[in-house]
Amino acid sequence: MPEQKPSDRRPALCRLLVLSGLVGLALTACNGPAPETHGLGDDLGPGWSIGSGGDLNAFFDCLRDEGATLVSAHRGGPYPGYPENALETMSAILEKIPAVMEIDVATSADGVLYLMHDDRLGRTTTGSGEAGALNWDEIHKLRLVDESGRKTHFAPPRFDETLAWANGRTILQVDFKPTTSYEDVASEIRRQNAQPRVILIAYSMPAAAKLHRLLPDAMISLSLNSQSELNRAVASGIPDNRLLGFTGTKDPQPRLFSLLDKRDVEVIFGTLGGRDSIDSDIARSGYDALYADIARDGADIIATDRPVEAYAALAAAGRAALDGVCGLENNNKING
Repeated sequence: MPEQKPSDRRPALCRLLVLSGLVGLALTACNGPAPETHGLGDDLGPGWSIGSGGDLNAFFDCLRDEGATLVSAHRGGPYPGYPENALETMSAILEKIPAVMEIDVATSADGVLYLMHDDRLGRTTTGSGEAGALNWDEIHKLRLVDESGRKTHFAPPRFDETLAWANGRTILQVDFKPTTSYEDVASEIRRQNAQPRVILIAYSMPAAAKLHRLLPDAMISLSLNSQSELNRAVASGIPDNRLLGFTGTKDPQPRLFSLLDKRDVEVIFGTLGGRDSIDSDIARSGYDALYADIARDGADIIATDRPVEAYAALAAAGRAALDGVCGLENNNKING
């Protein structure tokens, strides 16, 4: 997922609150960081599952009709003790909330697809050097580290096992690293008949058109900021109902959201992006209700580094995807 920074150096939440006339909250949002907890403990139950019913577009249409917004966990939702792009982390998130899982797919020197965001290994693993320079048997021996640099017992997972793990559990939003070919990823998705449960991220219209040719039944996330951009995407051969419009990370655009909605294009808005992100500003201010405000503006998916907090805010406002709706199930209820 692109990590776009606002062109204006004022924090994103400050701008939104000032425009809304909420000056007191704006002052709070612009002050120093506040402690943040993710609400994830050791009391993990069977967890949530998301079933697309074999038609991802119809699944999103159902959620829209229910007035529900999903969260997408950026890089699988890392938090203390749980690293990014790890099956264990994604499982822990799904124990608490239903969420789309955004993952990054890289390729080892000997051609194995696996989950890794960076071009180098040092930030997220116990290894070092170029991520694409090692064979899979070397990569698999590494251990992932969390965002504080603490070593975990978790190893980088292969893409094929991640795709199989996600079946019946969640929808995967697939980002492609420079080492990775669309053809290789598409081949594995076809092998597992996973087209109805993946979203493919494209950063240009030619890339989106290529992905559509490879996997015509899959949905594609593409940056769309105007009707003319949507028209060009459709002219390239991608039907409206195979597209999700990624609408940036700066400010919600209700008019654009409405335009896309009328064309049956799902809206993704990103609150992620590091220190200058809306996520960070919300964490500083404590104004989690902004996630629900963004949902009311028309966002179908909120891509976030704070999936648990975002879902809680959506639930409090009656905007969350609920158990028994549109193929979602909270399996925690089975064990009371």
